[in-house]
Amino acid sequence: MLETNIDDMSQEIYSYILPKLFDMGVLDAFLTNIIMKKGRPAIKLSILLPSNLLERVESFIFHETTTLGVRKYRVEREILERHFTTLKTDIGEVSVKEGYYRGKCVNFKAEYDQCQRLAERNNISLKEVYNRIHYFKELNEE
Repeated sequence: MLETNIDDMSQEIYSYILPKLFDMGVLDAFLTNIIMKKGRPAIKLSILLPSNLLERVESFIFHETTTLGVRKYRVEREILERHFTTLKTDIGEVSVKEGYYRGKCVNFKAEYDQCQRLAERNNISLKEVYNRIHYFKELNEE
């Protein structure tokens, strides 16, 4: 994990930095609003990355942000086994990502962009699309 607190950089720059980090191969990158000493608002940039990218990402952060230092530490992570399937519903097909823990599906999520298109194409709310996906997912499990 590589982290830095930044309190003197234009917010617009983050929309440039984050995609670049993912293009470099980081596992995750996220921003957290924080309050620093003397009550100054700031952003904590956190980057989860494989160790072989550390030097490259560190250099990128020093060149592309206003930070003067970074924190580095090792973290462990546990991830679910993932499967991607296509679910057929009465309003169309949608790609679904399923997460398995010890062989059992414990999470599933439909692709947002596809759900948005289904809502627009069928003139229904996005909430209704998600409700139908859950319904058809349960039907397929029976």
